[in-house]
Amino acid sequence: MSSFSGEHAVASQRASFETLSDVWTKAFGCIEKLNELNLRAFNSTLAENQAIASAAMSTKDPQELFVLQAKRAQAAMQEAQSYWRHVYNILFSAQADLASSAEVQFRQRQRDAQAFVDTVASNAPAGSEAAVNALKSAVTTASEATNATIGAGKKAAEQALETAEKNANAATSASNGATKQAAEHLKGAAKK
Repeated sequence: MSSFSGEHAVASQRASFETLSDVWTKAFGCIEKLNELNLRAFNSTLAENQAIASAAMSTKDPQELFVLQAKRAQAAMQEAQSYWRHVYNILFSAQADLASSAEVQFRQRQRDAQAFVDTVASNAPAGSEAAVNALKSAVTTASEATNATIGAGKKAAEQALETAEKNANAATSASNGATKQAAEHLKGAAKK
């Protein structure tokens, strides 16, 4: 029973610490990417607003102002959609990294559990075969159930990503169409 020594417990704690450290590193990486995105968006918005204010001040006709406003509304909608697409990609990437790390850790725990069962089986006294077989069966069943859950979770995440992308594309298409329609309407009104 030397495999149940303090060294085994220390190794397990070290692995847990490394896992936690990996999770924190990935989480802070995600936060860093979001902060960089927000800073770029802020700088871009500031520059665009200055350009728009300058263009608005130089218009001589109120219709030009309405056309400028319609163009800006369309650009703002596209920028907002792009921003949220970037946010979604950053978050989905972080979630995928964390899920991958969790799966790796889970697989290691499965191997550890199997090694434990094998150690128990090899050190079990005579006559305890039924109990050892029950333990093996329980570990195998738990592993299979967890593998099925991981597979279903991956499939659900992929479907959610596909649905979100379809919805974002549909929203982009609809908003672009509506904004273009409004801009054409304003251009037509400006010509009259």
